[in-house]
Amino acid sequence: MQHERIPFNRPYMTGKELDYIKQAEAGAMLSGDGPFTKRCHKWLEEHAGVPTALLTHSCTAALEMGALLADIQPGDEVIMPSYTFVSTANAFVLRGGVPVFVDIREDTLNLDERLIEAAITPRTKAIAPVHYAGVACEMDTIMDIARRHGLKVVEDAAQGVMSTYKGRALGSIGDLGAYSFHETKNVISGEGGALLVNDPALTLRAEIIREKGTDRSRFFRGEVDKYTWQEVGSSFLPGELIAAFLWAQLQEAQNITRMRLEAWERYHQLLAPLEARGVLRRPVVPKECQHNAHMYYILLRDGINRQQVLETLKNNGVNAVFHYVPLHSSPAGQRYGRVHGSMQMTDRQSERLIRLPLWLGLTPAQQERVVGLIADMAGNW
Repeated sequence: MQHERIPFNRPYMTGKELDYIKQAEAGAMLSGDGPFTKRCHKWLEEHAGVPTALLTHSCTAALEMGALLADIQPGDEVIMPSYTFVSTANAFVLRGGVPVFVDIREDTLNLDERLIEAAITPRTKAIAPVHYAGVACEMDTIMDIARRHGLKVVEDAAQGVMSTYKGRALGSIGDLGAYSFHETKNVISGEGGALLVNDPALTLRAEIIREKGTDRSRFFRGEVDKYTWQEVGSSFLPGELIAAFLWAQLQEAQNITRMRLEAWERYHQLLAPLEARGVLRRPVVPKECQHNAHMYYILLRDGINRQQVLETLKNNGVNAVFHYVPLHSSPAGQRYGRVHGSMQMTDRQSERLIRLPLWLGLTPAQQERVVGLIADMAGNW
């Protein structure tokens, strides 16, 4: 019997995206910082409780702005996990910074806050915690370390829109936070991102850097009579059509999160018996963290052939995937970064992890089929 294919991801549309894009087109302002961009900024500032939010054309761009605002100079070190997307490191390497890779926690797969302090040297300038799967890092500890050592904290909250830590929005806790609205995320604009500026002292510089290094934003507010080149910057703005698309998504962000959490919880219940048998481990969400159901992953028991599991799922029409190749083991990671301490947990967890299909519209029957296939295989483990 030929089963329908279950893709890993399917972008969700609210139904208002094209209407808003038409409105933007009719308004004849298609470059960045138009009416839809301003609406998105206001929503993000209110939702995250930050003084300034700035849309960018990607989360990568937001992180690159973060590196500029943190004043990363050649040789400056930035502590981060190795189990992350390349942009976390690239943003700082572009400024001549050195990623210092620290191991992750066994439970959440986030940067292990207990290992950060030992990795600090006189060259350390910043910490870049990554909220894996939208589950918060232990931010109180990280912020305390940063304060005591005079370090900037740039939160990579690419996966963390609508997630919180002790009631605070991810991305709003460090000096700076970066969001992603890539089509694989919960709230999307195709490509897109945002920089949250939590330190008001950095707001003006953030505006200048984002506008090619000019004070154009101040000019439009009537604060200066002409705008000119002020410092190093680049073109980090998205066009207004992207912002119009994003506005439709932000308006539905609460509903999107609720529906994703329902699907996440269904997986969690269906997989409980397999975890009880010891063949896999389900995600761990600490009690102080409210996650956004960005991802559902399983960690296979040591010794199970992950590639075989992925192939079997694929042959049965289920597109499940692994995740990052740890940066410390990549050619560029070895060239530009360095490792502090053992990377044992990073290596182990990255080799065991499988991400299951999770998108709005995924049916309970489809989820049961995914878990049923895993359970059938588990009979031989």
